Amino acid sequence: MMEVAEKVVFDKVNINLYSKKNPVEVPVLENKIITSGKSPNFIRHITFDVSGTLLENNIVCGQSIGVLPPGFDHKGKPHKLRLYSVSSPSKGEDGNGKLYSTTVKRLIDENWNSGDLFTGVCSNYLASLKPGDTVRLTGPSGKRFLLPKNATDFNYVFFATGTGIAPFRGMVKELFDKGMTNDVVLIFGCPYRTDFLYEDYFNSIANKYSNFNYLVCVSREEKRRDGSPNYVQCKLIDESPLLNPILEKENTLVYICGLKGMEYDIYRNLAVQGFDSYLNFKKQMDANPANWSWKDIKSNVKPAERVFVETY
Repeated sequence: MMEVAEKVVFDKVNINLYSKKNPVEVPVLENKIITSGKSPNFIRHITFDVSGTLLENNIVCGQSIGVLPPGFDHKGKPHKLRLYSVSSPSKGEDGNGKLYSTTVKRLIDENWNSGDLFTGVCSNYLASLKPGDTVRLTGPSGKRFLLPKNATDFNYVFFATGTGIAPFRGMVKELFDKGMTNDVVLIFGCPYRTDFLYEDYFNSIANKYSNFNYLVCVSREEKRRDGSPNYVQCKLIDESPLLNPILEKENTLVYICGLKGMEYDIYRNLAVQGFDSYLNFKKQMDANPANWSWKDIKSNVKPAERVFVETY
C-alpha cells in the first residue's frame, strides 16, 4: 500500500513523434460499429497498424493520436487536425505495440438556427474508412491523463460519457493485465441502452474480478427515484455505499472523460459527499455544495492533484 498523500508520478512518455507538418501514413486494419443496430448513433471501433513507424510501442493508454482528414474547408485551407483518445492498452491491441485503436462517433447534426444538416469532417471521414485504406496520423499527444507510474498501488473511479469511454478501455485492460488487486469503478453514461460501448468486455471483467465495478447510466430512458435523469454524476449519491469507502482512501484517483457538462456536477457531488479534498478552490464557496451554481463552480473550483480531466 502506498503512503498517505504520496504524490502521483507519471512515467516519461513520448509526444509529437509525428507532427501536422510531418504526419505518418498508416493502414486501417479494422473498422466496426459498436452500438446496437437500433441505436440512433453510429459509433465505431477503428484499429490502425502502426508497425514500422515511430508510433510502434510508443503510444501509452490515455494518450491521443491526431488525424489529418483530406480536403479543404470553406476558406480553402486544409482541414484542421482532430485528436482522438486511444482505446488500447500501452502494448496495443495485439500485445506487441503494433496495433492501436480509437473510438469514433459519426457526427450528423442540424444547425439550430438555419435548420441545415451538417456532418463532422473528420468523424465521418474516419467512420467511412475501409480496412486497407490509409490515414495520416500525428502524435502521440498527452502526458497527464495517464495511469501513474506505480499504477496498481492506487484505486480508481472512472467517469465516462459516450466516446469518453475510450481511454478507460485501455486503462482497465492495462490494470488487470498487471494483476490489479485494488478497487476500480467505471461509471459510464449514455442516452440510450443501445449506446453501451464495449459492454461485453466490461461485463466480462466485472464477472471475473470482484474488485472491478461497472456502473451504467441511461439518461433518456431511466429515471432516479426522485424522477430526475440518471446521469453519471448522480452515482456519487445513489451508489454512495459502494463509492464512499473507496473515495475515502488516500490512494484513490478520479478520472473524468467525455462531455464537459458532467464535470461541474461531479465536483459538486464530490463536495456534497464530503470529498472536497479532491478539489481546489480559488475562493470560498457556499458552505452547502448543493447550492453551488455552474457559474461559481466553473470560475472557482478546479481539480486537485488526485483528479484528472479530459472533457469537451
